[in-house]
Amino acid sequence: MATPRSVTLERLAYALAAPGLAVTPNLFPDSPVNQVVQLAGAAGIGGWVLAAKSDEPGAGRKILRWTPLVAAAAIDVAAKNTVGWGPYGMDGLLAAGWAAVGYLVMPYSRHTRRRHRPALAAPAPQPAPAEVLEEPVAAVDDGADLLTREVRMLWENAGMPGRTHVVKATRHPGQRHDMTILLRASETGRPITGLTEAAVAAPFAVPSSDVVLSEVAIQPGRQGGPGWMEAHITPDANQRRRTKPTDQEKWTDRVASSKGGAPGSELVHTTRDNERGVTFYRARMADPTDTPRIDLPKLCRALGLPEDDSRVFVLVEGAEFLISVFDTPPLSPKFPATRELLTPDAKGMYVCGFSITGQPVHNFVFQHDKNAAKHGLVLGVTRGGKTQFFAVTMVAESNAGQIVWLSSCFKDEKTTALGEYIDRQGITPLYMARQLRAAKALCQIRAEMPWAHDGKPHDYKPGDPRCPYKQLNVYADEFMTASQDPQYGEFIQADGDALTVMGLKYGIGFNPAGQSPFAHNGFSTEMKDNLRQNSRPVIFNMGSPGTTRKAAAGTMENAYDVPTIPARYAPKEGSAIERAMAGEAEPENGVSTGGVAVVVLDNGRAVLMKALYVDFDDDLADLFPSEINRLTDYEISELTKLGLWFDWSEPEPRPGEFWPEPDEDDDGAGKPRRRGGGGKGGGRGSKSGRSAEPKVTSPRQALEAIKSLTDA
Repeated sequence: MATPRSVTLERLAYALAAPGLAVTPNLFPDSPVNQVVQLAGAAGIGGWVLAAKSDEPGAGRKILRWTPLVAAAAIDVAAKNTVGWGPYGMDGLLAAGWAAVGYLVMPYSRHTRRRHRPALAAPAPQPAPAEVLEEPVAAVDDGADLLTREVRMLWENAGMPGRTHVVKATRHPGQRHDMTILLRASETGRPITGLTEAAVAAPFAVPSSDVVLSEVAIQPGRQGGPGWMEAHITPDANQRRRTKPTDQEKWTDRVASSKGGAPGSELVHTTRDNERGVTFYRARMADPTDTPRIDLPKLCRALGLPEDDSRVFVLVEGAEFLISVFDTPPLSPKFPATRELLTPDAKGMYVCGFSITGQPVHNFVFQHDKNAAKHGLVLGVTRGGKTQFFAVTMVAESNAGQIVWLSSCFKDEKTTALGEYIDRQGITPLYMARQLRAAKALCQIRAEMPWAHDGKPHDYKPGDPRCPYKQLNVYADEFMTASQDPQYGEFIQADGDALTVMGLKYGIGFNPAGQSPFAHNGFSTEMKDNLRQNSRPVIFNMGSPGTTRKAAAGTMENAYDVPTIPARYAPKEGSAIERAMAGEAEPENGVSTGGVAVVVLDNGRAVLMKALYVDFDDDLADLFPSEINRLTDYEISELTKLGLWFDWSEPEPRPGEFWPEPDEDDDGAGKPRRRGGGGKGGGRGSKSGRSAEPKVTSPRQALEAIKSLTDA
């Protein structure tokens, strides 16, 4: 190998300087050469001091670099101060030794190279074959297939991301680039930390969104835990998933995400029923302890379904839910009422309508499990379907051999038609007050009515042939309006409250209907609780979806998801944006949702149904039994004794019926007493007496009220 030029020049300098270093001090002691040599030595000493004080690495290398100059200056000073050439020619020997050491050590050329890089003249150390062994890599690759070896090469070139080692790479079936790689920590017992999707994606030149990291379960013959990890690299599958996703993938990506229509859910299966024209999406929560939080419009947009209240419905049951997508609105057709559907079975159950899935919805005419009669609660705005549902329930109760009374505030064609097939029917708040008062008094009569088999009174037992009386069902249409009547409202509300509390024990059920179930509209908390617990509330359209849901939630123990009743059935046609841009009119394709109601079942779950349709233009005799069920002679006679059994349609109250007769004072002037008891057979408490006093609306009435208080 050729000697480097710097080494040759340095050796030549040592050879030429050595004679001068020995001769000049002895022959020319005053020569400037001596001064130059000594100044160079002083500079070398300064370099030593600076190198010793410096905190930077390489201080020893710097000291060796300045050593030849310091040694030359020392030899020059010694030669100058010795006599002649010194003992034994010491000056020449020192100069020759200096040159020889410099020739071998080469301080400048060797020690000026940083990081101890060897000079080119020195033979470069050749790595032994044993030091560059491929054996460790070969040992790791023992038994590995070609794919695994190629992946390991890419992984090692990337610097072993996350300090991990590729154990195995598995190609996905039918895919060119998709694979799963099994990783473990390079150091045994160390968990894998700091490994990200981007770090895995970089060696394979794929987007980080195409990488999914997952934990490795412990399997027989293979470890698991934090020291192991699987990386799923799926660029091909994700490309297909973005362009042509399956229902399962679409649900996972768009619906079950944190911003989707049903976060945290998973699709169980999709079913198509061609005969009924409906597609079912059954799903459940990934965590069975979670409650579904469903945004139906967002869910429909994610799945590409029509956002139509009349065609898309959701049914929630625990952690599962069902999305039903119909080709046509399932509740738009009419379901005619028949004698067969409205004939209760042995447990008092009958079909009152059909749900969105085509299932029959049952109601009851008595509570078989509670061994008692039943109440009823029907809510809805005008023309919503309340009276139609009254007809359905009255037919079922009549077919079960029960008695029906009906009162309403306003005259109606349907209620008048029903009056021909039931025991009693009338109009006006006065009629309703008389009806409720008689029903309340009948509770006491039945409480003392002996049974034939043992001569003792008993509580009502539905279906017991020994019971001497029949179940009575009292209907009060527009109860909210009647309870706010200025003359008879307080009587109606008080007797209604009492009837809901004590009626079931004596076979008397109360069935109010109105447009609000809240206390300020006549439904006290006591009444609402008793009605809710002893009936299946039916809520028709309340004017808006929000009001309907509020009314339904007010009749439920727990606020389950309440289905929405649309204002009209109006399937969307075309694009509203395109029609707006073209100036075209909106299509008039709405259909009334009358007869559609929310039914609150026994477990508090709300179900959307279409009630059976009773055609009042036809003869209703085919639905009702041939004979009208009425009270027994004993009950009528007892009510007559109390002055409560007469023609309730009389336009004016009888003397003393609701308020006591006015007393005559000594001057013969008639002055009304402060009202209290409330007449025969229907004793009123102090609350009813006070609340039934006439209201003061003018100065004359105020003066009369002051005069009446003078006798108090």
